[in-house]
Amino acid sequence: MRALVTIIALAGAAAIGACGAGGSRERDRVAQSGAAAKQPAWDPAGWRAPSLEALGTDSLASAIRRGHALVAATAESLPRFVGGNLNCTSCHLEDGRRGTAAPLTGTYARYPRYIERTGAVVSMEDRVNYCMTRSLAGSRLPNDSREMQDMLAYLAFLSRGVPMGSHLAQEGMPTMPKDVGDTTRGVEVYRTTCARCHGTDGGGMLKVPALWGPKSYSVGASMARQERAASFVRHNMPFDKPGTLTDREAYDVAAYITSKPRPDMPNKTRDWPFGGAPADVPYDTRGHRAFLPPPLLPRTNPASAIVPPPHRAVGERER
Repeated sequence: MRALVTIIALAGAAAIGACGAGGSRERDRVAQSGAAAKQPAWDPAGWRAPSLEALGTDSLASAIRRGHALVAATAESLPRFVGGNLNCTSCHLEDGRRGTAAPLTGTYARYPRYIERTGAVVSMEDRVNYCMTRSLAGSRLPNDSREMQDMLAYLAFLSRGVPMGSHLAQEGMPTMPKDVGDTTRGVEVYRTTCARCHGTDGGGMLKVPALWGPKSYSVGASMARQERAASFVRHNMPFDKPGTLTDREAYDVAAYITSKPRPDMPNKTRDWPFGGAPADVPYDTRGHRAFLPPPLLPRTNPASAIVPPPHRAVGERER
């Protein structure tokens, strides 16, 4: 009888212990849930890009600094891969930090992502190479090269603290009101505002990028679209007095610049493979006729200017 009582007591104790453990786990879960709820929400307006000056001396810091140097002096650092005299920072101003000039801040947190122009989900490496081949009218960098990895290290650095998939208050370039510029008026705006830095022939001077001609960006670059060029000019030019031009003046000078000869873009007709190209794309694509196409200049090595589309999924049938 005593043995039976002992067994019952032990079983009861075990049951109480199990309940206690379960209750403890439940209390922990509730506590953790409460702690998570108290975490501050993502505040894109309060986020600030980190400073290079705060970097240490380890291997990652060195890679970030090398990546910054490549972004800031791309043509000089990678002459075999850049077709003209442009650098990444010719468009991504202030080392990629200016909000109105296609900022690089936060971009690393949004890749891989779907791009309508490609019609596929692309990697950060491919996105860099779209800039190399289109905006710099050059050749693609090998994805596993030291240069590519250093540039990615800098882009990741500019996204520190941004949650994956999150957005910042300023991305891309501001959208302009719908309009079409006049090249005749644009000639005068260019003469009085732009030529002193970019030259009367649009070829650039010293470290000032070419706006047209063989050393400028290709017709496949976003800046070859009139509205995108107008936005960049309206909010960032002239360089010493940004924002002083009107929307009308920005559109007019953009119309003049985008009408000028520039490097061709191989396989450009395959852009927007499912349709939906913006109205001002200056070349034919699926369901779209070229908007005021400029004269095109041949590329010296067109095969190297093509970024292969992502491989099909395993077992996926070709369309």
